[in-house]
Amino acid sequence: MSSIAGTRSQRGTTEQDRPASANYHANALARGLALLEQLADTTEPLTLSTLSDHTGLPKSTLIRLLSVLTELEYVVRLDDQPSFRLGHKVQQLARGYERNLDVRALASSEMKQLARSTGHTANLGVLDGPQVVHVCVEESGRPLRFTSTVGSRDELYCTGLGKVLLSGLADEELPGRLPAEPFAAFTDKTITGLAELTADLRRLRRRGYGIDDNERSVGLRCLAVPLVLDGRTVAALSVSGPAAEFSTAAQRDYREQLDATAERLLASPDFVTAISELTSTIDRRP
Repeated sequence: MSSIAGTRSQRGTTEQDRPASANYHANALARGLALLEQLADTTEPLTLSTLSDHTGLPKSTLIRLLSVLTELEYVVRLDDQPSFRLGHKVQQLARGYERNLDVRALASSEMKQLARSTGHTANLGVLDGPQVVHVCVEESGRPLRFTSTVGSRDELYCTGLGKVLLSGLADEELPGRLPAEPFAAFTDKTITGLAELTADLRRLRRRGYGIDDNERSVGLRCLAVPLVLDGRTVAALSVSGPAAEFSTAAQRDYREQLDATAERLLASPDFVTAISELTSTIDRRP
């Protein structure tokens, strides 16, 4: 399925990552932080020789830096060889960082721009059990518009956001996210059976976007695209409005704007961390 996918950048050596304007003390701090990043990139403790190879730093410099980081409990020294791994203080920093991330706040600026440029309500939703939950909503301000609220929920099988989120699942996972057949029909266009929905999702995966064509409410259309991170659909982004304003030409324009917005969101490390943490928290719930 064509989609906007987030990727993680590759790091160079510590010397390459060092700020060009760094003075002596800032340089030492940059090197220490880069060492923590090197340790975070592996599941095994790293020896002094390995760290030297990875960072380009002499062992004498590494010993001084690791001594300070070990004393402050950001690094733990293991006696054999010796080798080093991250300490518990790093987890405290990570938790503090995550506590201060808000998906709605991080997405709001891009979502407002999307609502202004399309003239329709912009929605960001995530999968939560058998429903989609709206985590950010920005309305266009027009008198005639689709209205929703942050925290509201809707069905998966008859909404643009919901069908995009379902399309990120394997076919065998679908029954666990859907009501018993026949699904409740909200309009005469609502899909009410698993077989028809599965076929619709396969078409969605091929074209790369989802559409609700008067399926949830008469007179309303919605166009939605997936946000994919490391091969997993973590969220869906949509615009919703009067059906008459979703001509074929308009849909092409909306699709381009949705893709561009999704790409910018996934280029933000803070947004990626926040949406990943949110979806992981939902997945861990019983």
